[in-house]
Amino acid sequence: MLRIVAQVALLACTLALGACGFADSRAPVPDFMRIKEGEQQPPEPPPDVKRVVREQIDVVFLNTSYPREVQVALPHHEVRGSGWTACVRAQLTSATGSALGTQTYIVTIDSGKITDRRRAEADDICGSEAYEPI
Repeated sequence: MLRIVAQVALLACTLALGACGFADSRAPVPDFMRIKEGEQQPPEPPPDVKRVVREQIDVVFLNTSYPREVQVALPHHEVRGSGWTACVRAQLTSATGSALGTQTYIVTIDSGKITDRRRAEADDICGSEAYEPI
């Protein structure tokens, strides 16, 4: 019985002391025990979407789709993260050589590089954007 009481007391002390290691920056504990708040990096300036797409066109469109009349919209800051998103559209050709018409994609730009692209959907903002040729 004494052994069980000792184990319970040891467990309670371990939990109490372990909780001290997770004190946030506003907790009333000494500085060395506080979790440091991360410094927020300033937001990245808006990228030159025309230049980025022109230099990395093969990331957005397949070479075999022969993109023509490529146009871009102004970038928007991502809700999560430090990157930017922009709508890109072009006249494309299918693998069989038939015209696909105008296709619109949303690209994610981070530190001047296109890191992701996906086809724009009806609920995206690309339909209401103003486009400029590259």
